[in-house]
Amino acid sequence: MKILVTGATGFLGSHVVKNILVHGHTVIATSRNRENTEELFPQSKNLKYIQKDLNDKEENYYMFFECPERVIHLSWQGLPRYNELFHIEQNLSANYYFIKNMVGHGLANITITGTCFEYGLLEGCLAENMDTRPVTIYGLAKDTLRKFVETLQKKYGFSLKWLRLFYPFGEGQGSKSLYSQMKDAVFSKQKEFDMSAGEQIRDYLPAEKMAEYIVKTALQDTIGGVINCCSGKPISVRNFVENYFKEHNHPIKLNLGYYPYLDYEPLAFWGDTEKLTTAIGTLE
Repeated sequence: MKILVTGATGFLGSHVVKNILVHGHTVIATSRNRENTEELFPQSKNLKYIQKDLNDKEENYYMFFECPERVIHLSWQGLPRYNELFHIEQNLSANYYFIKNMVGHGLANITITGTCFEYGLLEGCLAENMDTRPVTIYGLAKDTLRKFVETLQKKYGFSLKWLRLFYPFGEGQGSKSLYSQMKDAVFSKQKEFDMSAGEQIRDYLPAEKMAEYIVKTALQDTIGGVINCCSGKPISVRNFVENYFKEHNHPIKLNLGYYPYLDYEPLAFWGDTEKLTTAIGTLE
Protein backbone atom coordinates (compact mmCIF):
# COMPACT_ATOMS: atom_id res chain seq x y z
CA MET A 1 0.00 0.00 0.00
CA LYS A 2 1.22 3.51 -0.85
CA ILE A 3 0.74 5.99 2.01
CA LEU A 4 1.37 9.73 1.90
CA VAL A 5 2.58 11.27 5.18
CA THR A 6 2.47 15.06 5.41
CA GLY A 7 4.54 16.84 8.03
CA ALA A 8 6.93 13.93 7.74
CA THR A 9 9.97 15.72 9.16
CA GLY A 10 8.10 16.97 12.22
CA PHE A 11 8.27 15.56 15.73
CA LEU A 12 5.65 12.85 15.19
CA GLY A 13 6.08 12.59 11.43
CA SER A 14 9.47 10.89 11.52
CA HIS A 15 8.16 8.30 13.99
CA VAL A 16 5.09 7.66 11.81
CA VAL A 17 7.20 7.18 8.67
CA LYS A 18 9.46 4.66 10.41
CA ASN A 19 6.47 2.73 11.75
CA ILE A 20 4.85 2.46 8.32
CA LEU A 21 8.08 1.19 6.78
CA VAL A 22 8.32 -1.52 9.44
CA HIS A 23 4.95 -2.80 8.22
CA GLY A 24 6.29 -3.07 4.66
CA HIS A 25 4.23 -0.34 3.04
CA THR A 26 5.46 2.31 0.60
CA VAL A 27 5.75 5.84 2.00
CA ILE A 28 5.57 9.14 0.16
CA ALA A 29 6.93 11.57 2.76
CA THR A 30 6.50 15.30 2.41
CA SER A 31 7.21 18.47 4.38
CA ARG A 32 8.05 22.07 3.63
CA ASN A 33 11.66 21.63 4.80
CA ARG A 34 13.88 18.73 3.84
CA GLU A 35 16.51 19.48 6.50
CA ASN A 36 17.80 16.40 8.34
CA THR A 37 15.84 13.96 6.17
CA GLU A 38 18.88 11.69 5.87
CA GLU A 39 19.14 11.59 9.67
CA LEU A 40 15.41 11.22 10.30
CA PHE A 41 14.54 8.52 7.80
CA PRO A 42 16.14 5.12 7.22
CA GLN A 43 17.40 4.25 3.76
CA SER A 44 14.62 2.27 2.12
CA LYS A 45 13.49 1.43 -1.39
CA ASN A 46 9.95 1.88 -0.07
CA LEU A 47 10.47 5.55 0.86
CA LYS A 48 10.30 8.58 -1.42
CA TYR A 49 10.58 12.16 -0.18
CA ILE A 50 8.86 15.05 -2.00
CA GLN A 51 9.44 18.54 -0.62
CA LYS A 52 6.30 20.70 -0.60
CA ASP A 53 4.96 23.68 1.30
CA LEU A 54 1.18 23.28 1.33
CA ASN A 55 0.82 27.06 1.15
CA ASP A 56 2.11 26.76 -2.43
CA LYS A 57 -1.00 25.23 -3.97
CA GLU A 58 -1.08 22.58 -6.67
CA GLU A 59 -3.83 22.15 -9.23
CA ASN A 60 -3.94 18.40 -8.52
CA TYR A 61 -2.30 17.33 -5.27
CA TYR A 62 -3.41 13.72 -5.77
CA MET A 63 -1.37 13.37 -8.96
CA PHE A 64 1.47 15.49 -7.56
CA PHE A 65 1.89 12.99 -4.72
CA GLU A 66 1.66 9.99 -7.07
CA CYS A 67 -1.88 8.85 -6.25
CA PRO A 68 -1.52 7.45 -2.71
CA GLU A 69 -4.03 4.92 -1.45
CA ARG A 70 -4.12 6.53 1.98
CA VAL A 71 -3.01 9.78 3.56
CA ILE A 72 -1.87 10.44 7.12
CA HIS A 73 -2.10 14.22 7.38
CA LEU A 74 0.08 15.53 10.22
CA SER A 75 1.15 18.85 8.72
CA TRP A 76 0.38 22.00 10.72
CA GLN A 77 2.70 24.97 11.03
CA GLY A 78 3.53 27.27 13.91
CA LEU A 79 3.26 25.08 17.02
CA PRO A 80 3.43 25.53 19.97
CA ARG A 81 2.21 29.11 19.48
CA TYR A 82 -1.38 28.21 20.28
CA ASN A 83 -2.98 31.66 20.22
CA GLU A 84 -1.64 33.15 16.99
CA LEU A 85 -4.12 34.22 14.33
CA PHE A 86 -2.21 32.46 11.54
CA HIS A 87 -3.84 29.19 12.63
CA ILE A 88 -7.13 30.62 11.34
CA GLU A 89 -5.85 32.98 8.66
CA GLN A 90 -3.29 30.65 7.06
CA ASN A 91 -3.27 27.07 8.33
CA LEU A 92 -7.02 26.50 8.23
CA SER A 93 -7.45 27.56 4.61
CA ALA A 94 -4.27 25.84 3.35
CA ASN A 95 -5.17 22.54 5.02
CA TYR A 96 -8.77 22.65 3.84
CA TYR A 97 -7.68 23.32 0.26
CA PHE A 98 -5.20 20.42 0.39
CA ILE A 99 -7.74 17.96 1.76
CA LYS A 100 -10.52 19.03 -0.59
CA ASN A 101 -8.17 18.87 -3.57
CA MET A 102 -6.99 15.37 -2.62
CA VAL A 103 -10.44 13.85 -2.14
CA GLY A 104 -11.83 15.75 -5.12
CA HIS A 105 -9.24 14.13 -7.38
CA GLY A 106 -9.64 10.58 -6.12
CA LEU A 107 -8.27 10.03 -2.60
CA ALA A 108 -10.53 7.56 -0.81
CA ASN A 109 -9.03 7.31 2.68
CA ILE A 110 -7.52 9.97 4.94
CA THR A 111 -6.45 10.15 8.58
CA ILE A 112 -6.03 13.65 10.02
CA THR A 113 -4.54 14.59 13.36
CA GLY A 114 -6.56 16.92 15.53
CA THR A 115 -5.87 17.92 19.12
CA CYS A 116 -7.19 17.50 22.64
CA PHE A 117 -7.34 21.32 22.67
CA GLU A 118 -10.58 20.95 20.71
CA TYR A 119 -12.22 20.00 24.03
CA GLY A 120 -11.28 23.36 25.54
CA LEU A 121 -11.57 23.56 29.33
CA LEU A 122 -13.60 20.38 29.84
CA GLU A 123 -12.26 18.29 32.75
CA GLY A 124 -12.13 14.61 33.60
CA CYS A 125 -12.17 11.69 31.18
CA LEU A 126 -12.94 13.15 27.76
CA ALA A 127 -14.92 11.11 25.23
CA GLU A 128 -15.24 11.81 21.53
CA ASN A 129 -19.00 12.43 21.72
CA MET A 130 -18.57 15.42 24.03
CA ASP A 131 -19.18 18.91 22.67
CA THR A 132 -16.05 20.73 21.56
CA ARG A 133 -15.38 24.08 23.23
CA PRO A 134 -11.93 25.26 22.12
CA VAL A 135 -10.49 28.30 23.87
CA THR A 136 -7.25 28.60 21.89
CA ILE A 137 -7.02 29.82 18.31
CA TYR A 138 -5.17 26.60 17.43
CA GLY A 139 -7.93 24.45 18.93
CA LEU A 140 -10.58 26.51 17.15
CA ALA A 141 -8.80 26.16 13.81
CA LYS A 142 -8.48 22.39 14.17
CA ASP A 143 -12.07 21.98 15.29
CA THR A 144 -13.29 24.13 12.40
CA LEU A 145 -11.22 22.12 9.94
CA ARG A 146 -12.79 18.93 11.26
CA LYS A 147 -16.27 20.31 10.68
CA PHE A 148 -15.33 21.44 7.17
CA VAL A 149 -13.90 18.01 6.33
CA GLU A 150 -16.95 16.20 7.71
CA THR A 151 -19.05 18.33 5.34
CA LEU A 152 -16.74 17.38 2.46
CA GLN A 153 -17.18 13.71 3.38
CA LYS A 154 -20.92 13.96 2.73
CA LYS A 155 -20.19 15.04 -0.85
CA TYR A 156 -17.20 12.86 -1.74
CA GLY A 157 -17.82 9.79 0.45
CA PHE A 158 -14.22 9.19 1.49
CA SER A 159 -13.16 7.37 4.66
CA LEU A 160 -12.18 9.77 7.46
CA LYS A 161 -10.40 9.19 10.75
CA TRP A 162 -9.84 12.28 12.91
CA LEU A 163 -7.35 11.57 15.68
CA ARG A 164 -7.37 13.86 18.70
CA LEU A 165 -3.83 13.71 20.00
CA PHE A 166 -3.20 14.29 23.68
CA TYR A 167 0.37 14.66 25.03
CA PRO A 168 3.09 12.87 23.04
CA PHE A 169 6.66 13.12 24.31
CA GLY A 170 10.04 11.87 23.15
CA GLU A 171 13.04 12.38 20.92
CA GLY A 172 12.75 15.18 18.40
CA GLN A 173 10.32 17.24 20.48
CA GLY A 174 10.78 21.02 20.59
CA SER A 175 13.36 22.50 22.94
CA LYS A 176 10.69 24.27 25.01
CA SER A 177 8.73 21.09 25.71
CA LEU A 178 8.71 19.61 29.21
CA TYR A 179 10.41 16.45 27.95
CA SER A 180 13.27 18.33 26.32
CA GLN A 181 13.77 20.47 29.41
CA MET A 182 13.99 17.35 31.59
CA LYS A 183 16.41 15.75 29.16
CA ASP A 184 18.62 18.86 29.22
CA ALA A 185 18.53 18.91 33.02
CA VAL A 186 19.90 15.36 33.14
CA PHE A 187 22.51 16.02 30.47
CA SER A 188 23.78 19.20 32.13
CA LYS A 189 23.51 17.69 35.63
CA GLN A 190 21.29 20.46 36.94
CA LYS A 191 20.59 20.45 40.66
CA GLU A 192 17.23 22.24 40.45
CA PHE A 193 14.38 22.01 37.97
CA ASP A 194 11.96 24.92 37.52
CA MET A 195 8.35 23.88 36.89
CA SER A 196 4.74 24.60 37.77
CA ALA A 197 3.19 23.29 40.98
CA GLY A 198 2.67 20.06 39.04
CA GLU A 199 -0.85 19.27 40.21
CA GLN A 200 -2.23 19.18 36.65
CA ILE A 201 -3.49 15.79 35.50
CA ARG A 202 -2.49 14.93 31.93
CA ASP A 203 -2.45 12.02 29.47
CA TYR A 204 1.10 11.38 28.26
CA LEU A 205 2.12 8.91 25.55
CA PRO A 206 5.61 8.19 24.16
CA ALA A 207 5.98 9.43 20.60
CA GLU A 208 6.85 5.98 19.27
CA LYS A 209 3.70 4.53 20.80
CA MET A 210 1.55 7.40 19.51
CA ALA A 211 3.00 6.88 16.03
CA GLU A 212 2.09 3.19 16.30
CA TYR A 213 -1.49 4.07 17.26
CA ILE A 214 -1.74 6.60 14.42
CA VAL A 215 -0.57 4.07 11.84
CA LYS A 216 -2.72 1.21 13.14
CA THR A 217 -5.79 3.45 13.16
CA ALA A 218 -5.07 4.71 9.65
CA LEU A 219 -4.71 1.19 8.28
CA GLN A 220 -7.94 -0.19 9.76
CA ASP A 221 -11.38 0.43 8.30
CA THR A 222 -13.66 -0.69 11.14
CA ILE A 223 -13.80 2.53 13.16
CA GLY A 224 -13.92 6.03 11.69
CA GLY A 225 -14.73 9.56 12.71
CA VAL A 226 -13.23 11.20 15.78
CA ILE A 227 -10.90 8.99 17.81
CA ASN A 228 -8.88 9.96 20.88
CA CYS A 229 -5.21 9.04 20.47
CA CYS A 230 -3.84 8.75 23.98
CA SER A 231 -2.91 6.38 26.81
CA GLY A 232 -6.09 6.78 28.83
CA LYS A 233 -3.89 6.77 31.96
CA PRO A 234 -4.05 10.03 33.93
CA ILE A 235 -0.91 11.15 35.74
CA SER A 236 0.05 14.37 37.49
CA VAL A 237 2.71 16.50 35.84
CA ARG A 238 4.72 16.30 39.07
CA ASN A 239 4.68 12.49 39.05
CA PHE A 240 5.57 12.47 35.36
CA VAL A 241 8.61 14.65 36.08
CA GLU A 242 9.63 12.69 39.18
CA ASN A 243 9.38 9.39 37.31
CA TYR A 244 11.60 10.68 34.51
CA PHE A 245 14.38 11.75 36.86
CA LYS A 246 14.14 8.48 38.82
CA GLU A 247 14.41 6.45 35.60
CA HIS A 248 17.54 8.40 34.70
CA ASN A 249 18.97 8.11 38.22
CA HIS A 250 19.25 11.88 38.51
CA PRO A 251 18.55 13.31 41.98
CA ILE A 252 17.25 16.84 41.57
CA LYS A 253 15.25 19.38 43.54
CA LEU A 254 11.95 20.35 41.95
CA ASN A 255 11.36 24.09 42.13
CA LEU A 256 7.59 23.73 42.31
CA GLY A 257 5.41 26.75 41.52
CA TYR A 258 8.10 28.57 39.55
CA TYR A 259 5.80 28.75 36.51
CA PRO A 260 2.07 29.60 36.72
CA TYR A 261 -0.57 27.29 35.33
CA LEU A 262 -1.60 27.95 31.74
CA ASP A 263 -4.99 29.62 31.42
CA TYR A 264 -5.96 27.67 28.31
CA GLU A 265 -5.66 24.21 29.86
CA PRO A 266 -8.00 22.64 32.45
CA LEU A 267 -6.44 21.35 35.66
CA ALA A 268 -7.30 17.70 35.09
CA PHE A 269 -8.17 15.87 31.87
CA TRP A 270 -7.31 12.68 30.02
CA GLY A 271 -8.70 10.70 27.11
CA ASP A 272 -11.29 7.94 26.93
CA THR A 273 -9.75 5.10 24.88
CA GLU A 274 -12.82 2.96 24.14
CA LYS A 275 -12.96 3.88 20.45
CA LEU A 276 -9.19 3.56 20.07
CA THR A 277 -9.12 0.06 21.56
CA THR A 278 -12.07 -0.95 19.38
CA ALA A 279 -10.11 0.24 16.34
CA ILE A 280 -6.69 -1.26 17.06
CA GLY A 281 -7.08 -3.70 19.94
CA THR A 282 -5.62 -3.71 23.44
CA LEU A 283 -3.28 -0.81 24.15
CA GLU A 284 0.15 -1.94 25.31
